[in-house]
Amino acid sequence: MMPRTTCCVVGGGPAGMMLGLLLARAGVEVTVLEKHTDFRDDFRGDTVHPATVDLLEDLGLGDRFAALPRSRVTEVMLPARAGGFERVGDFAALARFGVRHPYMTIVPQWDLLTLLADAGRAEPAFRLRMGTEATSVIKEHGRVAGVRYRADTGSGTRVDGEIRADLTVACDGRHSFLRAASGLPVTTYKVPFDTWWFQLSRRAGEQSGVLSRTAGRGRFAVVIPRPGYFQIGYVAAKGTDGRLRARGIAAFRDDIAELLPDYAGRVGELVSMDQVKHLDVRLNRLRRWHTDGLLCLGDAAHAMSPVGGMGVNLAVQDAVAAATTLAEPLRRGAVGSSDLARVRRRRLPATVLVQTLQRIMHADLARPLATGGLAGPAGPLLAAARRFPLVQALSVYLVGVGFRPERAPAFARRAPKPQPEIHQPGR
Repeated sequence: MMPRTTCCVVGGGPAGMMLGLLLARAGVEVTVLEKHTDFRDDFRGDTVHPATVDLLEDLGLGDRFAALPRSRVTEVMLPARAGGFERVGDFAALARFGVRHPYMTIVPQWDLLTLLADAGRAEPAFRLRMGTEATSVIKEHGRVAGVRYRADTGSGTRVDGEIRADLTVACDGRHSFLRAASGLPVTTYKVPFDTWWFQLSRRAGEQSGVLSRTAGRGRFAVVIPRPGYFQIGYVAAKGTDGRLRARGIAAFRDDIAELLPDYAGRVGELVSMDQVKHLDVRLNRLRRWHTDGLLCLGDAAHAMSPVGGMGVNLAVQDAVAAATTLAEPLRRGAVGSSDLARVRRRRLPATVLVQTLQRIMHADLARPLATGGLAGPAGPLLAAARRFPLVQALSVYLVGVGFRPERAPAFARRAPKPQPEIHQPGR
């Protein structure tokens, strides 16, 4: 590994990979450290929003993204109190706002990250180090000057080293060790529920294009159609993971069969609670996103609830804003605290508004369902969406596009590569 780089990005998720690619296209020497040896981490956020698809097209990656295995979500359905389901979101409404891709795309996140990594490797200034976990912060004269790391050699051993940088960026998620080491103050909001993710098989011709939720007292489930299977999010009161696991897989299968009777015939695919991944849902935000030499982005700066599936889009938008703001100071070797503060000022309004919307959604739907208060949707937000089509359309816009969508900076834009012409016999 190089002992020094201009920008060291810790974490190879959506924010880290996007930031690394954009800075490299600006000619900034950037090294991304990802602790896993590959991107195949189960149950990452797989929703790709219309604004992110636009961004990929601006970067010349639209055709490659379109070739990935994916599903489209065009509607959001919730259980009706009178029985059955009702539509509370129609992404086709985005077309009236001039959105080029009026749908949500469900793509395995490891495929999206691999696409970004491959695009990054085409840039001379880009370095990606897989299996390399940052273990501590290097400080010099009161500022962050890089990180120490432990790297997987691929032969069953690990080696320690360090890398110094003009700027270190924490993109290492909601459990960010860099954020913890920085001592930056954080505001935390209470969340009444957690989520447990698992998969069930998807048969030919089954539900496509609809993201649905179904509810029972004290719990509800989100069904996300993905290529070849359904990703299920089981939502219940926070603090119940130990009890769920103590009850065992047979009791959990019974819960799922009762909650999702259409899938009762396949709950036998769950043979161990090891297949059920617990997400400790958090909602918080740093009051400052930087200290001298260190910037936090994505979940490291503002952990998001999975409600609305907006975390990935927000993290990508953070990365675009950071690259746009910091590329020139980094090229000059003169990035300072005032530059880092500009990134937060640019992204804070969108972050606050998204988290406020999520807190409303928690109170409007998730809290009553997860605590046993309701068996179906209620609350003023959903009532307004049912009654006023414009409210529904605006809500879908805020989820799908965001409060301040970022566009690719000029230095990162690329025209799509022309596809080879296919000559057919006789033509």
